[in-house]
Amino acid sequence: MSKFTKSLVAVLPFFWIASLNAQNEVYTESKTEIIADTTFVNLKNYSQDFIYDMKYATDGNFLKAKVYDCAECFLRLKTVEALVAANKEFMKKGFRIKLYDCYRPLDIQKKMWEIVSNPQYVADPKKGSIHNRGGAVDISLVDANGKELDMGTSFDFFGIEAGHNYTKLSKEIKSNRKFLKKIMIKNGFNSFDSEWWHYNLKSGLKDKVSNQKWDCN
Repeated sequence: MSKFTKSLVAVLPFFWIASLNAQNEVYTESKTEIIADTTFVNLKNYSQDFIYDMKYATDGNFLKAKVYDCAECFLRLKTVEALVAANKEFMKKGFRIKLYDCYRPLDIQKKMWEIVSNPQYVADPKKGSIHNRGGAVDISLVDANGKELDMGTSFDFFGIEAGHNYTKLSKEIKSNRKFLKKIMIKNGFNSFDSEWWHYNLKSGLKDKVSNQKWDCN
């Protein structure tokens, strides 16, 4: 065997290994999709551990009208990640999040405003709400049997009794609200004083109002 042949045999394994590594790197990169944390995503694609009762996809709400085409919960990715983290904490204690409302396209906000043009109940679409930004959720909690915890009022009850600062409530109700609020705040959300069910992602307050439509297929 010539010196050239010996050298070639010694070098070939290196090229084989290098070639395989390069192929693996290309394959890995093609499978890794990085999306911005402000991208709108469907919550159910990231977790199956939530309970859904999307009120505006029915006529069982204060508007007395169905304004959503389907009962989907779309949010910005960062909101989803924070919500999933919060739900995992609740689940460790035997509870899970029940969802009433998530992202709301601006056109839907306008439709709601046409039905109830009162800023006490519906945000003026000229300004938009954080629901239109994909950073808000309306939620409650259910126990292991699917029974909703007593929060003192129903969802979308527009009275002082629904506020966090209202104190004429039973110890159980105050404890339930406190429990919900504590875990949500721990995971990056702010509460809304007049609505025990409403939580805003702190880092989502400055995101742009959006009119992106969800896919109902």
